[in-house]
Amino acid sequence: MTDGASGRYKTMQNVLILLVALYVFLFSINLLGHSFKLLGKDFAVGLLETTSHPFLGLFLGITVTSLIQSSSTTTSIVVGLVAAGGLSLSNAIPVIMGANIGTTVTNVLVSFGHATRRAEFRRAFSAAIVHDIFNVLSVLVLFPLELLFHPIEKAAILLQSGFAGMGGMSLFNPIKYLIDPAVDAADAMISVLPYAAAVMIVLSLLLLFLSLATIVRRMRSNILRKAETAIDRFVAGKDHRTFLIGIGLTVAVQSSSVTTSLIVPLAGAGLLTTAQVYPFTLGANIGTTITAILAALGTGNPIAVTAAFSHLVFNIFGILIFYPLRKLPISLAERVGVFAGRSARNVVIVIACFIAIYLIPLAIFIL
Repeated sequence: MTDGASGRYKTMQNVLILLVALYVFLFSINLLGHSFKLLGKDFAVGLLETTSHPFLGLFLGITVTSLIQSSSTTTSIVVGLVAAGGLSLSNAIPVIMGANIGTTVTNVLVSFGHATRRAEFRRAFSAAIVHDIFNVLSVLVLFPLELLFHPIEKAAILLQSGFAGMGGMSLFNPIKYLIDPAVDAADAMISVLPYAAAVMIVLSLLLLFLSLATIVRRMRSNILRKAETAIDRFVAGKDHRTFLIGIGLTVAVQSSSVTTSLIVPLAGAGLLTTAQVYPFTLGANIGTTITAILAALGTGNPIAVTAAFSHLVFNIFGILIFYPLRKLPISLAERVGVFAGRSARNVVIVIACFIAIYLIPLAIFIL
């Protein structure tokens, strides 16, 4: 075999292994979401139905979305409750704000796969946490404004009036088509075991970290240089294009958790900077609102449609504020990443803080 043929064979082998690892990675994320739903979807609906205070609704949005790993699902539940009269529009909007924060759990978990390599962890964690920081900053600004002046509700009502009378539709989801049969098969095999949901969570996390390690290792090979060229061509210095890619991918797979998780290993490998990841996550935030909007249009209920549009409006307002001020979330994320990557002790501190942040809302509700 000639050197050229050997090189092509090795490249094809790397690509094949990378595709298999990517499939396992997507499977693990979907299995994780499925297992959390087994644990928490009924609990999530129960929580949302008891929401009466805006501040409590905000924390419930974080908790519910952390449990079921999907802001689209949380918002769709909220839309259903609003359509059924179980939740008012004013109480629904804070829940939706919290859902934006809760949906970032998966991509931060993915960044933990780089924890044993501090330089990679610094880059990956910065890229993951910039999504959290944007969502938290948006809530800090828009939540009190909404309580006082209701700008999101008013803008959503205005949007809804333009869509009055439209019926719903559904989008083909290629990820679900490819991954769901494997998730269903895993569920059928594991559901006979005691504590099946907990077993699924452990299995999905193991597969997530193993597949991530494979992806990162293969990306360090000759694929790295080719991918770097392609990414530089389509992403670097072109925020508007990256933003549109974030929207398009998230609409296609109907999950911002999946799309933002896919980009974290690229940042960990050094292919993307936090500044380049930022517009992609903003686009993902817009794309993830489409599922609930379609679900709401399908109900034909004007208040439900308004609730779904409030998710879109919240993200648009957040982008209008924090894209011009993008240096703030990006610099904060980079500083946190530098701290996290400084030592093994700091890695443990960061992981402990992350766990605490997502347990606190649940504790507040229980209390």
